Amino acid sequence: MLTDRETCLTAVRSRDARFDGWFVTGVRTTGIYCRPSCPATPPKARNITFYPSAAAAQAQGFRACKRCRPDTSPGSPEWNVRADLVARAMRLIADGVIDREGVPGLSRRLGYSVRQIERQVRAELGASPLALARAQRAQTARVLIETTALPLTEVAHAAGFGSIRSFNDTVREVFALSPRELRARTSAGVAGTSEAPDAWHFLTVRLPHRTPLCPDNLFGHLAATAVPGVEEWRDGAYRRTLDLPHGPALVSLRPADGHISAALWLSDLRDLTVAISRCRWLLDLDADPAAIDAHLGTDPRLRPLVDAAPGRRVPRTVDGPELAVRLVLGQQISTKAARTHAARLVTAYGQPVDDPLGGLTHVFPRPEALATAADETLAMPERRRQTLRGLASLLAAGDIDLSPGADWEHARALLGELPGIGAWTVEGVAMRALGDPDAFPATDLGLRQGMASLGLPDGGAAAMTASVPWRPWRAYAVQHLWATGDHEINRFPPAPAAGPAPTTAIIRSAS
Repeated sequence: MLTDRETCLTAVRSRDARFDGWFVTGVRTTGIYCRPSCPATPPKARNITFYPSAAAAQAQGFRACKRCRPDTSPGSPEWNVRADLVARAMRLIADGVIDREGVPGLSRRLGYSVRQIERQVRAELGASPLALARAQRAQTARVLIETTALPLTEVAHAAGFGSIRSFNDTVREVFALSPRELRARTSAGVAGTSEAPDAWHFLTVRLPHRTPLCPDNLFGHLAATAVPGVEEWRDGAYRRTLDLPHGPALVSLRPADGHISAALWLSDLRDLTVAISRCRWLLDLDADPAAIDAHLGTDPRLRPLVDAAPGRRVPRTVDGPELAVRLVLGQQISTKAARTHAARLVTAYGQPVDDPLGGLTHVFPRPEALATAADETLAMPERRRQTLRGLASLLAAGDIDLSPGADWEHARALLGELPGIGAWTVEGVAMRALGDPDAFPATDLGLRQGMASLGLPDGGAAAMTASVPWRPWRAYAVQHLWATGDHEINRFPPAPAAGPAPTTAIIRSAS
């Protein structure tokens, strides 16, 4: 985390939004904490204390600024870059593990004792894992209070609070307003909830990100590789199904001015935090594009590409096992053929969903269903069938962890031991599922063509040597090199014809 006081003071005085999420500013004279870009007049330096997290500021008695809303700033890019224990813990906390399994569950997933995790997280973040999860619950509660008409007792349950008292106390401590006062401040009001027992819970949220953001390859890749029934491009938005801890969900993601607009259909509101976390991960929204572009731009061969399209992100996934299976399906065949294979599996083994807009039909099959998939649904060479079933069996048994808290190198090693899985698949999983910013699929055809177009070695040890100056951001260099080609994954997708109006009863929200 950023701890240099002079750098932090400079960021606050210049209201530099690039530092939002890196730290928060506690103002002792007012008792509030702000994001670095807060539009209020910067306080005097002697009255400022910098904290590495909102939870740390809250633990010292500071409440969130009502003007800049630091609880809604992008997450720290540190957790995207690092693979150590603290980073893995933070990614799992963001994915709601503590809310579902408690700190002991976090400990089991990471393979460390509760005491070790508590000590390391507190030393770096200034707060315990439980306090970090509590701060996240407070933000989830605020979203539900301000954008739905749910009764506050249901909001407390959906946000993960164990009691109404802890819900009321936390919201009041963090925001200096009671839940009722927060709802009363919502200017537009919200519509009533549906009484249909099988209704989707619908709400819209803004997903902030650091600028710039280049949407071309990000949405182009997701749309071009979309599996029919699971994903679609509709009216300028990428839509897909999600398999969440408490049930299926749908999401629609659309680039907007300074944020991503997310429309969510949830079967269980307890999954709101997880859904937001996975959407942010999918679109790589916590990246620091200024730092990445500055580093890649030091290479004169890459600089023209970076200058032409600053802010490229790595298109990731909402589900690691799904991505791994799809990469195996896509080995040595075209994008179109890979989509066809995946769609066949989705129809045969995916959980059906009822999309209010009509375009999405299934959640992608879980590994346990694919481990015993029938031959007639696997129209591929026998060796690849064995690879797919073997991978699915290990994923279903939990022997390979591709979750946000996975150990990157351990996962790489286990994948590489599977017959039929080579460097292309391993590095693809590392880049898009595990989130390793330095993943580099050197054997990828599009990457080799991109390197050749710049006069760089396009294979073997020479290509790896040529990529060394781009470390630790080689996954982002890959995005620029892929974009030298004319494949549709590099272009922002065109908008198809509008679909039918929603027919399923849903909870409406104010945007």
